[in-house]
Parts: sequence; structure tokens; C-alpha cells
Amino acid sequence: MSTPEFSLWIFLSSIIAGLLGSLTGLGGGVVIVPVLTVLFHVDIHYAIGASLVSVIATSSGAAAAYVREGYSNIRIGMFLEIATTVGALFGAWLTTRVPTHAIGIVFGVVLLYSAYASVRMKHREHGADKPDPLATRLRMNGTMPTAEGPESYVAQRVPAGFSLMFLAGSLSGLLGIGSGAVKVLAMDQAMRLPFKVSTTTSNFMIGVTAAASAGIYLSRGYISPGLAMPVMLGVLGGSLVGSKILVHAHVRILRIVFAVVIVALGLEMMINSIAGKL
Repeated sequence: MSTPEFSLWIFLSSIIAGLLGSLTGLGGGVVIVPVLTVLFHVDIHYAIGASLVSVIATSSGAAAAYVREGYSNIRIGMFLEIATTVGALFGAWLTTRVPTHAIGIVFGVVLLYSAYASVRMKHREHGADKPDPLATRLRMNGTMPTAEGPESYVAQRVPAGFSLMFLAGSLSGLLGIGSGAVKVLAMDQAMRLPFKVSTTTSNFMIGVTAAASAGIYLSRGYISPGLAMPVMLGVLGGSLVGSKILVHAHVRILRIVFAVVIVALGLEMMINSIAGKL
């Protein structure tokens, strides 16, 4: 395969990854890294480096649209980014001390969990929740647009959500993903935010989390411009399209399709890691 063909296929794959990542809040990295390593046989460290760059692009592309539409909660996102950033630095530090095949196995487990989370997590009514004292003190409330008008909400169980965000950041730094599954789970299930708020705020946070660990990968020479550029452009384009679809569409079927795809990728990555092919 020639270099232009290689770049074109990576670009097209990245568009799909960005679209799915934007719609679900899971981040395009969960698709990009296994696609690059399994299908294109890219070294996992360079795949992670390109993924981190693309994750920043995803956040930049989708988050701006979600903030403009009134879905993302910037105050909640910036508070939780403290935990994800510290976790991302810790995860990036672990990459030099964890074997490549072990990273691949962990990634496969994360993919399988992401598939389960993307299908099982459901939006539920939040209006009857008693406000968390810490959330009230930090003004972690807001409104989101609905067909019936603005819907009010307030965060719950902030310490639990903050702890899960550290785990999400660690996975991001270690695996080169936005770890959106853990972020959305923490906000939707632990903090009991509306699902669309969880998804869009996750997209807002992903870029900052990835930037914290991308600097470390760049200093180690794991970010190749020739690989990162088509990945970044494809993911950015896909995320912009996904941000427009999410506002108006029901994404249940898309999440099921997404789950099927990443289950296949996760199993393939775990098999290749155990066989020593990564």
C-alpha cells in the first residue's frame, strides 16, 4: 500500500471514529487505537500518540457546538478536569513501565466495558434528587434545552464522581483514549446528571485530559506528524458531523452499532496481545 493510500484509509477510518465518539461521548480513541494497531499494524505507542492528538481535535470540534447549544456544563467539566488531568499524567508515566502486550490486554478489557456501558446506561429523571451539599456550594447546577423547555438539574455524589474521574484520566494517559465511557458513567450514574449533559460535558473534558498526556508522548517521540495529521483531520470532521446529529437524533441504535464494533475490535486486540503480535 502506497503512502497516499495509507493516509486516505486512515483518514476515512478516523471520520467514522470521530462520528461515533462524538455521538456517544466515549471519544474516538477507543476506535482509532485498535484500528491502527490491528488493521494497519502501527506500533501501539505511535497509535496512542496519534489518538491523543485526535482526541484533542474531537473535543475542540464537538465541545464548541455543545456549549453553544447549551448542553455542556463548563463548571462541572472544569472541576472534574482536575482529577482527570492528574490521572492522565499518572497513566502516561505508567506507559514506560508496562509491557506493550499488557497495554493491549488492558485496552481490550476497556473496550468490552465501553461496549457494555454504551448499551446499558440509560437516561432517567433527575428532578427529584436531593442536592449534594458540595455541589450546591460549588454551584454545580444548570439547565439543558428540551422539547418542553429548559430542564433544571444539580450534580449528586460529587466525591464519587471525582474519584472515578481520576481513574478515567489514568486510562486516558495509559491507553491514549478519551476514556469517555468512565467519564459518562461517572456523570450519568454516580453524579446523576442528564445523559445528554454527561455525554457533551465528557466531550468538553476529553481534550484537556488528552493534552496532559500528549505532551509526555510528544517528548518521547511517539507522535508522528505523518500519522497524526490524517487521524486528526478525520476525527475532527466526524466529530463536527456527530455534534449536529446528537442534538436532534435519538442515538440508542447508534450506540448498539458502536458497541458491536468495539466488542469485535476489543476481542481482536486482546487475542493479538496474548499472541504477541502487538
